[in-house]
Amino acid sequence: MLLFQKRFHAGLVDGSIRLTFRRWERPRVRVGGRYRCHPIGVLRVDGVSQVVPARISEQDARAAGFTSRAELLRYLAGVSDQSLDGPVFRVELAYDGQNDRIDLALDDRVDDEAEAQIEAALARLDARRTWTEQTLALIAANPRVRAAELAARAGRDTASFKADVVKLKRLGLTQSFEVGYELSPRGRTYLARRRSAPGTSAGKQRRARR
Repeated sequence: MLLFQKRFHAGLVDGSIRLTFRRWERPRVRVGGRYRCHPIGVLRVDGVSQVVPARISEQDARAAGFTSRAELLRYLAGVSDQSLDGPVFRVELAYDGQNDRIDLALDDRVDDEAEAQIEAALARLDARRTWTEQTLALIAANPRVRAAELAARAGRDTASFKADVVKLKRLGLTQSFEVGYELSPRGRTYLARRRSAPGTSAGKQRRARR
C-alpha cells in the first residue's frame, strides 16, 4: 500500500501528480507493482531510483504535488515515522483504477447475510487465538493513532499487530492512513449492528467462539 495525504488524491487520479519522494531505508515498492492507495484506488509504479535531495528539481517537486522544491524538502523532513537522514527514493507513479477491496471497505450496506459472513471470517481468524474483537475496538476508539502505540496498548509487538490489521483490512473492515488506522464505513456499520443487536445470530456465534 502507498499512503498519501488527502490533498494529493485528486492529482494522483487526474495524472497531474506522477511522482512521490520517500525516505526509506530501502525501496518498499517495485517497478511494475500495483499498490492500493486508500480511498482513490490503485497506483502503478513505473520507476524507482535513489536521489540526492539537494538535486531534486523544481519540476519534479511540482510533479509530486508541491508548489516548490523547498516545500517538498520541508515535507520530507517532517513526515511521521521517517528518518531525517535516511535515503530518499524518487517513485514514478500512474493511476491504475479502482480496487475491489477498496470498494468493499466503502460499502456500508451490511445486512444479516453480510454480517454472518463477516462473523464467520472473524471466527476463522480467531481460531488459534482471540484477537479480532479487541483490535477492532482499539482502532475504533483510537483513530489515526500510531501502530506502535496501539500495539503497546494491546500488549503486543508492533510487527504482528500490523500483520493482523492487514487481515482485517482484507475483510474491508479497516483503512490505513499515513499515521494509524480507522474503521472503514463497512467496519463501522458492522460494529454498530453487532452492538445494537446482541441477541442476533451474530451474537450467538460470538458466544460460541468464547
